[in-house]
Amino acid sequence: MNEEFLEAELAMAEDSHPEELAEEPITEWLYDPVDAEREEIGLRGLIGAVEVLEEDVIWERP
Repeated sequence: MNEEFLEAELAMAEDSHPEELAEEPITEWLYDPVDAEREEIGLRGLIGAVEVLEEDVIWERP
């Protein structure tokens, strides 16, 4: 996975508006809003890890 892919996935998760879906009847849900929030949190964590690794590589170069 690269950072661009993770950013695209995060944008899709943010655009899904799971909080609005929770107002619909459960039978209308295409996905569980809680799962969407978990995915967004996981993607943010992955992006943060990639950024930290990139910073470490930059600082370690002579």
